[in-house]
Amino acid sequence: MTIGAWLRERAPAPPQLSARITEVMGDRVDRDAGETSTACLDAADELLRELLARPSAGRESALDLLTVDALVTYAFEAASETPESLDARATDAMRRLASRASS
Repeated sequence: MTIGAWLRERAPAPPQLSARITEVMGDRVDRDAGETSTACLDAADELLRELLARPSAGRESALDLLTVDALVTYAFEAASETPESLDARATDAMRRLASRASS
């Protein structure tokens, strides 16, 4: 199964959000579903970095903020399939995302 197929099996997001998630994920959607957690977190991290680099983050950034949130949620949903790695995944995610705030 691919990451794209895994995402399609989730409860459907609103069409605009779903389209943005797919766009941000890019070629990652073709990877093996076993990489979903890492791929979603990578995509969220990249988009968050872009958001924080913008001169302003007004209403025009709302969809991207929701996309980051959805991708992190998907990352943890996928990570929960291997509970023994959840602690390490959470620590990595917190470290990565928090470092964006201080950049």
